[in-house]
Amino acid sequence: MWGMTPYPSTTPRTDHRYTFTVGFDLDLTLVDSRPGIRAAYAALSAATDTYIDLDLVISRLGPPLVEELRNWFPEERIAEANALYLAGYPEHGIAPSPAMPGALDSLAAIRELGGRSIVVTAKNPRNARLHLDHLGIDADELIGDLWAEDKALALRAHGASVYVGDHIGDVRGARKAGALAVAVPTGPYDVAELRAAGADVVLPGGLTDFPAWLRGHRAHRARPADRLAD
Repeated sequence: MWGMTPYPSTTPRTDHRYTFTVGFDLDLTLVDSRPGIRAAYAALSAATDTYIDLDLVISRLGPPLVEELRNWFPEERIAEANALYLAGYPEHGIAPSPAMPGALDSLAAIRELGGRSIVVTAKNPRNARLHLDHLGIDADELIGDLWAEDKALALRAHGASVYVGDHIGDVRGARKAGALAVAVPTGPYDVAELRAAGADVVLPGGLTDFPAWLRGHRAHRARPADRLAD
């Protein structure tokens, strides 16, 4: 059974049952949360009698919730809007949101090769866990409320050598952690933009390409000459 923490321990965790750890972003990497987020924002708009451009919101997912809310609410109403959105999200956001193609196969490939998977996301950890449970995405750890470079805290603490995400903020977090930045063009950025942002690997087919890539990556690292070069 995997754990859930709102922030990472600064003490590195080494679990000798596993030979490697892969981290994943959540929204638009493992889960297509666009339908659910749209529904949650529509409910927030109705509850607060506030106009929110739902198409625009969905086009720029990735950063923390409060950053988006500041585009629609004055500062003195941010805390209220944040609380309303988070409280309503389980009702509106979970059921409409499917797994991204290849998500379940990607975690299965990690486990098959002796690795472990963690989810490191800017999303509220309670709502992130609801997504994973609903879809049967059985990650070993979940760490929420971390964005961009701050994701490196969790990646380092859990010994992740690879981090997979759809946003240039995910690329920055991976690189700060010293992890291989693997990007998928299933969010707001295309292949060229992710490469320009510094991604080490871009998988054009999204997570459907990940199991084959991972098997090749692990086989390459297992070669004696490569181990000596590490």
